[in-house]
Amino acid sequence: MPLNATIAEVTERIVARSRETRGPYLDRMARAADEGPKRAHLTCGNQAHAYAAMGEDQEALATSRQPNLGIITAYNDMLSAHQPFERFPGLIRDAARKAGATAQVAGGVPAMCDGVTQGQVGMELSLFSRDVIALAAGVGLSHNTYDAALYLGVCDKIVPGLVIAAATFGYIPAVFLPAGPMTSGLPNDEKSAIRQRFAAGEIGRDELMKAEMASYHGPGTCTFYGTANTNQMLMEFMGLHLPGASFVNPNTPLRDALTIAGATRATEITAMGNEYRPASQVLDEKAFVNGIVGLMATGGSTNLIIHLPAMARAAGIQLDLEDFSDISSVTPQMAKVYPNGLADVNHFHAAGGLSYMIGELLENGLLHDDTLTVAGEGLHDYTKEPVLENGEVVWRESDGKSHNDKILRPVSDPFKATGGLADLNGNLGRGVMKVSAVKPEHHVIEAPCRIFHDQADVKKAAQNKEITEDTVVVVRFQGPRANGMPELHSLTPVLANLLDKGLKVALMTDGRMSGASGKVPAAIHVCPEAADGGPISRLRDGDIVRIDAQAGTIEAVGVDLDTREPASADLSDNGHGVGRELFEVFRRNVGLATHGAGVVV
Repeated sequence: MPLNATIAEVTERIVARSRETRGPYLDRMARAADEGPKRAHLTCGNQAHAYAAMGEDQEALATSRQPNLGIITAYNDMLSAHQPFERFPGLIRDAARKAGATAQVAGGVPAMCDGVTQGQVGMELSLFSRDVIALAAGVGLSHNTYDAALYLGVCDKIVPGLVIAAATFGYIPAVFLPAGPMTSGLPNDEKSAIRQRFAAGEIGRDELMKAEMASYHGPGTCTFYGTANTNQMLMEFMGLHLPGASFVNPNTPLRDALTIAGATRATEITAMGNEYRPASQVLDEKAFVNGIVGLMATGGSTNLIIHLPAMARAAGIQLDLEDFSDISSVTPQMAKVYPNGLADVNHFHAAGGLSYMIGELLENGLLHDDTLTVAGEGLHDYTKEPVLENGEVVWRESDGKSHNDKILRPVSDPFKATGGLADLNGNLGRGVMKVSAVKPEHHVIEAPCRIFHDQADVKKAAQNKEITEDTVVVVRFQGPRANGMPELHSLTPVLANLLDKGLKVALMTDGRMSGASGKVPAAIHVCPEAADGGPISRLRDGDIVRIDAQAGTIEAVGVDLDTREPASADLSDNGHGVGRELFEVFRRNVGLATHGAGVVV
C-alpha cells in the first residue's frame, strides 16, 4: 500500500524545516567518517594507555586491523531495569572475539530511577539527567578508539540521552542492547487500586508496601507501559535494536543470545566491513516519523514528546508538536497496555507485540519501509520474531496475527481510530494531553481553577477535603527553568479519587506527568512556563479554565490575561539539596519544553 498522505506530508515538512541544520550535520559526520578508524591517528603512547588493561585482547588491539567496540553502560544494581547489564560486557567481549573483533567498556553513565524519586526532591534532577547521560557518553567515546558503539540502557531519560550521544558520534554505528522487562507480578490495576485506597486513608502503609513489593519484584523493566518500555518500542521502530529484542525477559537464554547477536552485528556494520551503516544515516527524518507513529499506535508515554525533539536536534532534525498531532490524527491506537488497559508488556509481547504492530502499520502505509536499520534495509525485518535454534538466535516470519484482541488489534479494528495525543493551544500557551487512557467523558472540562506552586500542597488540600467541586488543579512553577520539570505522577491517585467521587477534575501544569499516568485528564508541558512569565503565571484562583482535548485548546475563559502581572514564586529552595546546587547552570540555560527542554542540544 502507498504511504499514507499525512505521513508523507509530515515527513516532507520535517525535511524542509530541517534543511539548514541536517545538511551541515551530515557534512560533519561524513568528514569524520572519511578520516578512517580513529585509532590510526593515536600515537603509540596513546594506544598503550588505551590497551594496557585488556589482557588477552591487548595484542589484537595493538597490532591487528579489526573492529573495536565501545560499550557505554548504564549499569547499576539499584535500578531493576539496568541490573541485568552487569553481565553484558562479558557476553559482548566473548562475542566480539568470536567475530574477529574486540570490545571495551568505554564508560558508564548515570541511571536514576524515577520510581524511587517520584514525589521526592531528587525528581528535580531527573530530566536534566538526560543531558548528563549524553555528556557522560560523549566523554567515554571521546577516547576515539572505537569503530562502533553498543549502548546499554532502558529507562526514562537514559535511552534519550544515549541517542543524543549516538547522533553526536554519528560517524560510527550504534546498536542499542536492552535488558528486557521483569516477569509479571501483581497486576497493575490492583496496584493502582491499592494506591488510591492508601491516598484515601482506607488502608495503612503495611498493605501499600506489600502491594508495591509484589509489583516490583525482580530484575528488569517495570512491566507497565510507561516511559521505559516506550523507549524500547521506539528503538525498534527506529531501527536501533535488533528485531524483537525489546520485550524478552532478562537472564534467559534468548535474552543472552540477542545480546551476543547485537555485539556480533555491530562488528559487521563498522567502516571496516562491507555493511557500514553509521548512526547518522539510521537516525534520519523517516526514522523519527516511524518512532512517532509507534508512539501513537501504542499509546506511549508523553515524556517522549519532550525527548524526541531533543534526540532529533542532535541529528540536525527539527520536530514540532504539530508533527506529533498530525501523525496522531491518522494513526490508530492498536494496543491496550497498562495504564491504557489491564495487560502488561509481557502480555502484549505474547499477544504478538511489536512484530505484529509493525507488520500491520507497514501493510496500511503508516510507516516508512525504506529506512536503514542496524539489522538491514527497511522495517520488514522487524516483522520477524527471534527464536533459538541450537543455542543461537534466528529470525522467523511471524504469523501476522493478534493472539489477544483485548490487548492488540489490527489497523482495521483498532481500540481508537486515532493515536493517544492531543496538541493543546490557546491563550494559556501550548501543551499536550495523553488521552489514550482518559475516558471520553473527561476529554473536556470547564471549571474554576485552583492554583498551587507545590505538589505537596495539592495532596494536603485533598486530604483536608478542600476540593469539593469541579476543579482544574493548576500546578505551576514546575517547568525546566523553575525546578527541572519534575514528574507529578504522585498526584495521580489523589486526583483519581476525586474523579471517582463524581467530580470533574483535571490537572494543568508546566511540569510533566509520568508515562504511567492514566485516567486523570492532564494538560502538561504548558509552555511558556510560569518561571518565564508564561500565561499560566497570570491565572488566579477561581478563574474559569477550559481544557478541551477534542478541540485541542487550553483557555482561560472571560479573562484578559494580558492586563495582569505574572505571579512570582520563591524558587530559592530549588537551588540546593540532593545535588540541586550542581544544576543551576542547567536551569539557567535550558530550552523550551516544546523544543525538548534541552541544555546540550
